[in-house]
Amino acid sequence: MTTAYLTHPDALRHQTPPGHPEQVARIEAISEALSAPEFASLLRIDAPLAQQAQLLLCHPEAYIDRIRKAIPAAGIYQLDADTHVSNGSFDAASRAVGGACHAIDLVMAGTARNAFVAMRPPGHHAETQTPMGFCLFGTVAIAARHAMERHGLTRVAVVDFDVHHGNGTQDLLWSEARSFFVSSHQMPLWPGSGRPEERGAHGNVLNVPLAPGTDGAGFRQIYEDAVLPQLDRFAPELVIVSAGFDAHRDDPLAQLSLVEQDFAWVTGALCDIAARHASGRLVSCLEGGYDLSALAASVAAHISVLMEKGA
Repeated sequence: MTTAYLTHPDALRHQTPPGHPEQVARIEAISEALSAPEFASLLRIDAPLAQQAQLLLCHPEAYIDRIRKAIPAAGIYQLDADTHVSNGSFDAASRAVGGACHAIDLVMAGTARNAFVAMRPPGHHAETQTPMGFCLFGTVAIAARHAMERHGLTRVAVVDFDVHHGNGTQDLLWSEARSFFVSSHQMPLWPGSGRPEERGAHGNVLNVPLAPGTDGAGFRQIYEDAVLPQLDRFAPELVIVSAGFDAHRDDPLAQLSLVEQDFAWVTGALCDIAARHASGRLVSCLEGGYDLSALAASVAAHISVLMEKGA
């Protein structure tokens, strides 16, 4: 078995304004980190474009058409205060979705034990008909629905450790009884959702707010007490991870105090859940992380554990 790594040069064609935190350099920093010899055994695969039918798993056709029509021939178009598109943005976001769905296919076929998809823009803030928070399409929610519809899975866990609440994923999976969505996130912080009482239509949502300043010890304790036991009870047939690394202490957009070793620890814990219930099947998708050095080091730590667990 091995770990698959999916990305594509189209990730570099999604342009944002100068100074925007969700920048091309994020993928460049990750690519440089993963060029080190210890990552030579990764199964490197180009992320394919999503099929229209995959996008339709979570978004109505009118919304997809609206995003497509907003793409400018040149320059940058602003969808909201934070979310921008350029000429290459639709294909980049489509490959994020297509890469996540293909990663699901790879782990379900046994071609890889687990996978990491490094594409941008991120996806976990995109709601059913609303782009927001740098995001256009609900990548991990679509991947979860793909696993259910194509592979017949009835218990898919989605775990989001990005520092911001995965409001889009929650919206897209709110009524999906075959899913269990977990989000740990700083509160208070944008987008303001993610209260513990937000439980989903079937009790299938678990929100775990973290106070500003929470460090690695506090983060690990909360996962051990509140998250991992519930994941064990759910017994997922597949684990999907929204891997945002902006809870790092050096990240400029929030105030949590995690370091690379904390991301490695939670990665190992989620791999262990997957090993107990899902034959190790786990797919991780890049979300946030905006300090370039911290992002590169955190992704390297994350993938190192995936490779160790996937061997």
